[in-house]
Amino acid sequence: MLNLLQRFFKMESAGGILLLAFAVLAMIFANSGLQSVYFDFLDIPVAIQFGTFSINKTFIHWVNDGFMAVFFVLVGMEVKRELLEGSLSSYQQAIFPAFAAIGGMVIPALIYWFITQQHSELANGWAIPMATDIAFALGIVALLGKRVPLPLKVFLLALAIIDDLGAIVVIALFFSSDLSTQALIFSALAIVGLIVLNRLKIGHLCAYILVGLVLWASVLKSGVHATLAGVIIGFCIPLKDKEGNSPLHTFEHILAPWCSLFVLPLFAFANAGVYLGNVDSAMIFSALPLGIALGLLVGKPVGVFGFSYLSVKLGIAKLPEGVTFKQIFAIAVLCGIGFTMSMFLASLAFVGEADSSVNTLSRLGILLGSALSALLGYFLLRSSTKAA
Repeated sequence: MLNLLQRFFKMESAGGILLLAFAVLAMIFANSGLQSVYFDFLDIPVAIQFGTFSINKTFIHWVNDGFMAVFFVLVGMEVKRELLEGSLSSYQQAIFPAFAAIGGMVIPALIYWFITQQHSELANGWAIPMATDIAFALGIVALLGKRVPLPLKVFLLALAIIDDLGAIVVIALFFSSDLSTQALIFSALAIVGLIVLNRLKIGHLCAYILVGLVLWASVLKSGVHATLAGVIIGFCIPLKDKEGNSPLHTFEHILAPWCSLFVLPLFAFANAGVYLGNVDSAMIFSALPLGIALGLLVGKPVGVFGFSYLSVKLGIAKLPEGVTFKQIFAIAVLCGIGFTMSMFLASLAFVGEADSSVNTLSRLGILLGSALSALLGYFLLRSSTKAA
């Protein structure tokens, strides 16, 4: 049994499988006799106090504001590594996935706006279908093994990283409110501290964790979303320290399995539980779930593939070697798997609607769009690649 578990956790698709399993488990809990246990568990108050400073939130808010900040530390490190030495380190490498990512953000947002334009209360949800769940998408690709060309996997990874950068910008610009000047000052001081550690090429990760915790708490209290602290921390981890070691690679190696096998499945379990008892066909085809589902299922493929195709035909970018446009389209469909990132943006967009049908319908649209994108993308990618 232990050997079986070890083999499972070493699988490239393990993170995606766990995400799906915990999402299904959440749906079972939310729609069974364990419903009250599930929702009461998410609403358990958890408080931390140090002198007069305290953070008092429910468990689900700790997951969304705390654990997801850890995930965004990993995102920050991945973005930095790719910019410095990976698939985004040169213009030639970055321009093709960059165009694809821009299309994959703009077109879904426009489709959502077009469908929901008559409902002003839904305006904040425009960013929800812009997201791509990289863990889930790569998990689907991993199911096909070696038949998927490596340049195609690199394209998906680079696209998703740029997509994450777009999500970070959206969160910073549109989902921050009630700013606290005092907390922002403490945040600025913590950022200066992290930059000093980086410039001195300090390699001890404990120093970054300590200052990072101060930054996270300050940002949380400032009114800016706390996950942005994670991105800043990730960017400040140095690629090389004074001894020539790589704290960035070391910390990324430590954090990656925790995020894919614990943080993201936990987030899925806490956020995917949608009670369907009051949902009927009219609600499924109402503006909010329809706008999100079509934004993911239609907007993502049209945006990613359309902008990719135009960039090549206009001579701005080149198609990766050994990759066809059919394969790019299949990947574009897989990008419609918004799932955890879309749910995260939905929790920010409709933060005041946590107990209303708006929250239920937004998650329903995400689940429908993501599930259909995963199934269709898998079969398209399988049909467009050859067995190794």
